[in-house]
Amino acid sequence: MLRTFDLVLIGAMTAAAAVTYTIKHRAELKLEEVHRLEAEIKLEKDTIDLLKADWALQSQPNRLERLVNTYNSELQLQPTDSTSLAHARELPMLKSQVPPPDVADAKSGAKPGAGAKAQPIPMPAPRAAAAEEPDEIETGAVE
Repeated sequence: MLRTFDLVLIGAMTAAAAVTYTIKHRAELKLEEVHRLEAEIKLEKDTIDLLKADWALQSQPNRLERLVNTYNSELQLQPTDSTSLAHARELPMLKSQVPPPDVADAKSGAKPGAGAKAQPIPMPAPRAAAAEEPDEIETGAVE
């Protein structure tokens, strides 16, 4: 009987060793994958930093001015008129500010506005004359 018990223990120990080896092998594979992903992330971050530096170099005002002067005959660029720009008060309402439609009229089948007051369509505010008020930039930019 002792020999049978020894064989069972040897089998259990062999199975435990196989399971332990399998878990260790999977953990090593996951660790390699983590290192590979970290290397990819570092490469992407380095690429982003390089592209930001390149953009800063490409968009320097003195470089752009030099290019405009060089290619002015082909490009024929003109300054933007200040009347071509829209003020914030001229833009239409945000979707969150638009009043909701009257649900009661839609459910009852009645024509909209038949029993209730029709809601006005939001329109941009008219532009005031330039002499009345100076341009105020509401985005926090400085002059």
